[in-house]
Amino acid sequence: MSDWVVRLIDQTGYLGVGFLMFLETVFPPIPSEVIMSVAGIAAAQGKMHYGLVVASGTAGAMLGNIFWYLAARALGVHRLKPLIDRYGRWLTLNWSDIERAERWMRVNGVFLVFLGRMLPTIRSLISIPAGLLRMRFKSFLIASTIGTAGWTALLAGAGYKLGANVEEIERFIGPVSSAIVVVLAAAYVWRLATYRGGNA
Repeated sequence: MSDWVVRLIDQTGYLGVGFLMFLETVFPPIPSEVIMSVAGIAAAQGKMHYGLVVASGTAGAMLGNIFWYLAARALGVHRLKPLIDRYGRWLTLNWSDIERAERWMRVNGVFLVFLGRMLPTIRSLISIPAGLLRMRFKSFLIASTIGTAGWTALLAGAGYKLGANVEEIERFIGPVSSAIVVVLAAAYVWRLATYRGGNA
């Protein structure tokens, strides 16, 4: 997959980095690990500036983050109430869970979004609950920007240091992403097994 990413970044520079990171945020199977490490390699080779690589990657990802936040906020969690009432057992949610989550998001949302931006897999999804639960946009923007900048700087820095060994980065990040998916799946199975229902 990295070959066409390399060609696109070579041909379009910072605009290509931003565009690819936007796509990665909207369509997660395009890996940021490859995009930013390839851009970091280009910076190490003197073709690009490291700071501008991080800035363009962050800007592109933030456009995608804002897209999902606004889409989820426009939908609104209250429109999902009939779905939750009907399929709460399989969603392992009832309406009182949603109300607690809204209160929790108001208090801890900034930390949750910041941390989520630094975790593979979750970083592309965290905008949706933030939007659904109506997290303040200013808080969302600040936490997302800081977390996203940290993630892009980390990956670009890894590419800068490791040179052409993009596979080394993928070999490290891949198992982390898989572990997160396994943990999320296990958490869902546990909630499903222990779900007792209830109504708001």
